[in-house]
Amino acid sequence: MGTWPKRIPRSALLTAVLAAVVTAAALVVVVVLRPKPDGAVTMAPREPAAAPVNGSSATCGNGPCKQLAAMSVGGTPVVLLADAAGGWGRVQVGQQPGTEFELAITNLGAKLTANSLRCVDGSTAACLIRGDAAGGSYGELLTASGGVWRDYGKPYFSDAGSLSLYDVSQDGRPDVIVVRHECPQAVSGSPRCQAAPVVAEVYELDGEVMGCTSTVTSPSNFRGWPDVELKKSQLRRCSGNS
Repeated sequence: MGTWPKRIPRSALLTAVLAAVVTAAALVVVVVLRPKPDGAVTMAPREPAAAPVNGSSATCGNGPCKQLAAMSVGGTPVVLLADAAGGWGRVQVGQQPGTEFELAITNLGAKLTANSLRCVDGSTAACLIRGDAAGGSYGELLTASGGVWRDYGKPYFSDAGSLSLYDVSQDGRPDVIVVRHECPQAVSGSPRCQAAPVVAEVYELDGEVMGCTSTVTSPSNFRGWPDVELKKSQLRRCSGNS
């Protein structure tokens, strides 16, 4: 007589069913989480592209930039941007994105204000960015040649509080005028030097010294102060601590 098959215990049957369900669920999860091949279309919404950053929202130092001053020279917009304290700045030249220059004079302690930007058009256009610091003022020169703007690189310093642009030689190119104390026997910035008479020293845009004026008792004696205006006939050979 044949043997009847044994009945499978109910507990074992339940275990087998649960195992099958778990395995099927695991396979579904694997399929769902499998990376899509390149080029596959996804239905997930895409993040919007970042909006273009303009000058007012760009970063200056450790904070956002603010526009301190703006002007146009020869039809080219020039914008001075700085942080909230005026201790870090940059200049944007031309339509955005244009050309940007990070200013070196702020590393020397110069503080930028709404009056820091001065530009003059000519056969060579130029902008002078000025900032007050301990003992005087620093100036950074930007010039244009063939439509290309460059940073002159070497900052100017005035211990008498005046740096300006003016076409002294009347050749269609602005020149840099630096007013300083004439004190060859004293340290610049010292009380003795601050009490000395002042002289205006003129530089061409390439850095060559054009000449100096005679000394005067006060910077306000120069025409146009604080944006001094001079004639070439007022200049002579520089002496002293130039």
